[in-house]
Amino acid sequence: MILSSVVVFVALAFATATEVQQCSEGPERVIASMVEIRPCKKLPCKLKKGTEQFITIEFTPDTDFHDIKNKVSANVFGVNVPFIGVDGNSICSKVFTESDEKAECPLKAGTKYLYKDSFPILNFYPTIAVQVRWALQSSEKEFICFEVPAKIIQ
Repeated sequence: MILSSVVVFVALAFATATEVQQCSEGPERVIASMVEIRPCKKLPCKLKKGTEQFITIEFTPDTDFHDIKNKVSANVFGVNVPFIGVDGNSICSKVFTESDEKAECPLKAGTKYLYKDSFPILNFYPTIAVQVRWALQSSEKEFICFEVPAKIIQ
C-alpha cells in the first residue's frame, strides 16, 4: 500500500525532488506531486545549525482552501517537537501559480500551486538524527503529509 511505501516525486525542470515518505497517520491521499528540500542531496537530509533550509511543495487541491497552515515537527526520541519558526504559520503569502505568479488564499480546486518557504535550523537544536513530519492543513484537517529522515549537524 502506498501509505507505507516510499514515494519519489517527479522533479520540476532544474529542480531535484527529495525522496519523502507519505505519513502513516494523516490524510488518506497525498496530493503533492513534488517535494524539494534544499540543500538536501541525499537521505538523511543534513540540516546544518545556523542555516536556512528551503522547501518547495507542488500540489493541486481537490477542493477550495481558505487558509492553510504548516504543521511541522521533528520526532526526537519518540516525542514530536514543533519546528520553531515554521510550525503553525500560514502559507498563504508563500504560494505561487505554476507560472510563478503570486497566488493568494483561497486556493482553488484543480489549480496547480507551488508553496515555497524557508525555515531556520537554530543553533540550540541538538545534534541528532530526527524524523521530520511536514503537513499542510486547512481547518485543522491535514491534506498533505510527508516524512523525511534528517540529521541536525554542526
